[in-house]
Amino acid sequence: MTYTRRISGKDGGGSGRAFLRVTDGPGKGTSVEVTASLTIGSRPDSDLRLEDPTVSRKHAGISRTAEGFLLQDLGSTNGTFLNGVRVDRAYLREGAVITVGETSMIFQAGQSSVLKGEQAPSAFGGMVAVSEPMLKAFALLEGLAASDITVLIEGETGTGKELAARAVHDRSPRARGPFVIFDCSTVPGQLMESELFGHAKGAFTGASEARPGAVEEAEGGTLFLDEIGELPADLQPKLLRLLDLKEFKRVGTSDRKVADVRFVAATNVDLEDHVRRNLFRRDLYFRISAAKVTLLPLRERPADIPALARHFLAAIGRNQGRNLTLKKDALGALAKHPWPGNIREMKNLLETAVALCRGDAIGAQDLPFQAGDRQASAGGSLAGAEEQAIKEALEKAGGNRRKAARMLGIAPSTLYAKMKKFGLE
Repeated sequence: MTYTRRISGKDGGGSGRAFLRVTDGPGKGTSVEVTASLTIGSRPDSDLRLEDPTVSRKHAGISRTAEGFLLQDLGSTNGTFLNGVRVDRAYLREGAVITVGETSMIFQAGQSSVLKGEQAPSAFGGMVAVSEPMLKAFALLEGLAASDITVLIEGETGTGKELAARAVHDRSPRARGPFVIFDCSTVPGQLMESELFGHAKGAFTGASEARPGAVEEAEGGTLFLDEIGELPADLQPKLLRLLDLKEFKRVGTSDRKVADVRFVAATNVDLEDHVRRNLFRRDLYFRISAAKVTLLPLRERPADIPALARHFLAAIGRNQGRNLTLKKDALGALAKHPWPGNIREMKNLLETAVALCRGDAIGAQDLPFQAGDRQASAGGSLAGAEEQAIKEALEKAGGNRRKAARMLGIAPSTLYAKMKKFGLE
């Protein structure tokens, strides 16, 4: 089935430069600029010629219009796909993934550096990236946003799971509805059912009046179930019923309510391992993981570090009315840091660096760590560097674990787990 789909975005005006980069297939690594129009196919005279036997001679084209860059299938045999969806015509937005035959391409607009060695960053919500795994994650999230399917976002603390969930909501048909966050790791177990489903008057001691829960607050919008791996066993079948039938009951009543809610879940634990250990229901796991997206930790995608650092510095500079830049030695120090707190740690660290810096050019001496010394003392291993980063944070915090966790940009529970891993208890 094919259909025309418009995807709106900040690049909809079609201004600025745009590029198409082959990320998978026979022409991997090839980049071409999209000017007024561009043809894709196996014909020798194609603007982007692909030596892929599954690509038609005249497969697809991209043209610049007043409304944006328009992708069109040109009567191909195997179809043209945008973010995993087969289309006849579709407007492109930054970071879109186009697939023709066995070849995949990334569309990047408004950036001139793609052909000059340093790859331009793509954005999704409040996140930016240049690394292949993250660009694929952005494209998958973009494609899933248009549906009502439940999405599971996996990743360590600080990798941007909440930002991803919010961006999915903002790009969905429910964008005008509420976006409600329910953090399963922070609500006390005895209150969780009431906080999630609501309660009737007199349902328990202190329930002086009826109160809606997070499900009803999210009516018409999206409910983000953060750290779903912490959901108690007795609530898991009730959540499964809610996901399957859209039905739930307030605590203290037998009346069933129907929810018009889209669900996005997130976890920083291995849910499959929780299933094997009987800590998480297998049927619930399969129900929430049909559409699963993984956000890698920052130490596994170092290519994103410069783009993220500049992104955060630009935001800090706008708030302070300053034109902040990073010196080369600062970028080198950031590249060597193990980032146990991931992106959240980077944001906190750069805010501190800006406060310490007397000028507008941030150097390595302004960063609140000695990344080069740490990497060398750790023998060059990321695990050793991470251990050293945690030791330094604990020392600066005077042994206060919660303060150290805040400095690293991670949850206290994550810090405790890492301390146990490195034998620092």
